[in-house]
Amino acid sequence: MELKDINFALMPQTAVNIVTRPADFFQKMSKTGGFLEPLVFCVVMGLISGVIQAILGFMGHAGSYGVGTMSSSFGVIIFMPIAAGIGSFIGAAILFVIWKIIGSQENYETAYRCSAYLMVLAPITAIISVVPYAGGLINMGIYVFYLVAASIHAHNISAQKAWLVFGILGLIFALLGLKAEYSARNMSSAAEHWRKAAEESTKAMEKSAEEMQKQVEKMAKQFQKQAE
Repeated sequence: MELKDINFALMPQTAVNIVTRPADFFQKMSKTGGFLEPLVFCVVMGLISGVIQAILGFMGHAGSYGVGTMSSSFGVIIFMPIAAGIGSFIGAAILFVIWKIIGSQENYETAYRCSAYLMVLAPITAIISVVPYAGGLINMGIYVFYLVAASIHAHNISAQKAWLVFGILGLIFALLGLKAEYSARNMSSAAEHWRKAAEESTKAMEKSAEEMQKQVEKMAKQFQKQAE
C-alpha cells in the first residue's frame, strides 16, 4: 500500500468505531496489510493530540506538558506526531512481548496495528490529563480497558488473563504516575516560592539602594552648603 491509497476520509469513522465499539473493531481488524495505514492513522491522532495539548497549555492548564507560550505550543504540535510515529513501533514491541508471554499466537504486525490504532485515545487522554491526579488514574483505566479489548478480540487471550495482566500493569504505572505528578507539582510549587522570594529580595535591594542614593544626595547638598 502507498500513501495515495489511504482513504483519509474514513479515518474519523475508524476513530469513532474504535472508541465506541472496541470489541467489534478489534475482532474485525485486518491483521495484515502492512504498517503504512496504521502508522498514518497514528501520526494523525498524534497531530490532533498535539493541537489539543498546545491549546490547553496556552490556556495555562498544567496537565498539558507545560506549554504556555506561542513558540512552545507550536513546538508540541510538531513534536507529538513525530513522537507518536516513533513511539508506536516501540510501544508495539513492548506489547508484542507481553502478548506473547500471556499466550498470543499473533505476529508483530498484529501487535503494531493494535498499538497504532489505540493512539485514538491520545486526544481524549490529553483533555482528561488536565484534572490533577484523578486525570492520570482515569487515563490509565481507559488504556487498560482498550488493551484488554485488543487482547481478547485480536489476540484470542482469555478475558480473565487479560484483565489480570493489564490490570496489574495499569495499577503499577498509575501509582508511578501519581508519584511523578506529586513530585512535579511540589517542585513547581517550590520553584514558585523561590521565585517570589527572589522578587521580594530584589525589590528590597532596589528600595535600599534608592534610600542610600537619597542619603548620599542629601549629604552632598549639606557639604556643598558648608563649603559655601
